[in-house]
Amino acid sequence: MTTIDDLDARLIALLTAEPRLGVLECSRRLGVARGTVQARLDRLTARGVVTGFGPDVSPAALGYDVTAFVTMEIRQVAGHDPVADRLARIPEVLEVHTITGASDLLCRVVARTNADLQRVIDQIVDVQGVLRTNSIIALDTPVPYRVLPLVADVPRREGRPT
Repeated sequence: MTTIDDLDARLIALLTAEPRLGVLECSRRLGVARGTVQARLDRLTARGVVTGFGPDVSPAALGYDVTAFVTMEIRQVAGHDPVADRLARIPEVLEVHTITGASDLLCRVVARTNADLQRVIDQIVDVQGVLRTNSIIALDTPVPYRVLPLVADVPRREGRPT
């Protein structure tokens, strides 16, 4: 299965660094035709490699200075989806993952303060199907969420020249 090549990786890196660039400027900087850039973007989007072009938003800049990870055990009578749907209604729940191990779900949540985190956790515990939670407060983020090193490495791992 072909995932991405060097041109795709360079296009993704360029748009990650400067997301407001237009197709024409991307083509100029990459040294390829405008139609090539547009076709690559369309293909990457259709295949789900590129999932969005929106702005990245900092919860801290919105006043949510506390980030925590909450694991939970759930009543699995109806599966994970009903619980995840209810968790999605809590604005401070940024993402939910089903996981392996002693717990069933992992959530990344934000709060304004530690006391506010208690309010968010109380909302999570109130979700029908949640049996128990465990939370870990993040003190710092020395390596933020990133994908560019992975994107740059894919062509090399697939034996394509970089």
